[in-house]
Amino acid sequence: MEYYELIRKRYSARQYTDKKVESSKLTQILEAARIAPTGCNRQPFKLIVCDNPDSLGKISTAANIYGAPLAVLVCAEKDKAWIRPYDEKNIAEIDATIVTTQMMLEATNQGLGNVWICHFKPDAIREAFELPDNLVPVNILAIGYADGERPSSSRFDEQRKKISQLVYYNHL
Repeated sequence: MEYYELIRKRYSARQYTDKKVESSKLTQILEAARIAPTGCNRQPFKLIVCDNPDSLGKISTAANIYGAPLAVLVCAEKDKAWIRPYDEKNIAEIDATIVTTQMMLEATNQGLGNVWICHFKPDAIREAFELPDNLVPVNILAIGYADGERPSSSRFDEQRKKISQLVYYNHL
């Protein structure tokens, strides 16, 4: 699939069939995460794959995963990340976001629906999965075979700002 076709095809799927995601497809999605660029190649992230009733139940106490048969909890390891020396900015959450983006696009490439979830209760996630203090839950990626109507790729022309409203050359 061509890159622009891929990014225009991707959408936030909020309905899923009961069909399980094949392990070969999950492996490709996780490989996309593994090779994601991170600051100074520190790779400050951990992924918790939720694909059984117990772990899906745990994650569902803190977030709506829309009935997806698979969810990946993306966590940042704050103590492992590169820190920008000029202002001490820890980029662990940025790295975790890049990882999530790559998984999201690979899931779409594999013909799977997905939705990026940031609306969740971090304390409930932390407790349910017994996360250590250095691990911060950043995103959840719900993945599965999408059900329901798929939006038209023309939505980008209708719902997105024009480039001229977003991009400035040489000054703001």
